[in-house]
Amino acid sequence: MKFAYADPPYLGLGKFYADLHPEALTWDDPETHRNLIQRLCTEFHDGWAMSLHSPALKTILPMCPKGCRIGAWVKPFCSFKKNVNPAYAWEPVIFQGGRKLGNDLDTVRDWCSVPITLKKGLVGAKPKVFAFWIFSLLGMERGDELVDLFPGTGGIGDAWHEWTAQLRFT
Repeated sequence: MKFAYADPPYLGLGKFYADLHPEALTWDDPETHRNLIQRLCTEFHDGWAMSLHSPALKTILPMCPKGCRIGAWVKPFCSFKKNVNPAYAWEPVIFQGGRKLGNDLDTVRDWCSVPITLKKGLVGAKPKVFAFWIFSLLGMERGDELVDLFPGTGGIGDAWHEWTAQLRFT
């Protein structure tokens, strides 16, 4: 099966990546996110997941097809900003499809709780435990293909290699 994970610059936050990528500011346009969702639906029928931030959920969710679900990455340690209270201590993950999981497996929760990463070289780099949760949400198995559409630090790909290596021994 073929799956995708997308972690684009969040709507309205392209400025944080402008020095790293010449097209970063295009992600401040909701239509760019709509095109990404259309690509995910067209190219990744087996399943996909996409990260976003909570302020964009109202704009982006209506662009998604019926049957999409929302998961929550809850961050017990996050970056607290001056004069922002309550803090943004969770992020939505929209996901679609995935392998049907049987009753013989542990139930996967639609949330995970793991602190943010620090000093990974890129704002927004996702932790390994977060990646494992995405793989579980989609029911991914060894032999599946994962396409990380925004590889950034390469952490999701590294986590996928570790995940599939562990599956060889279970």
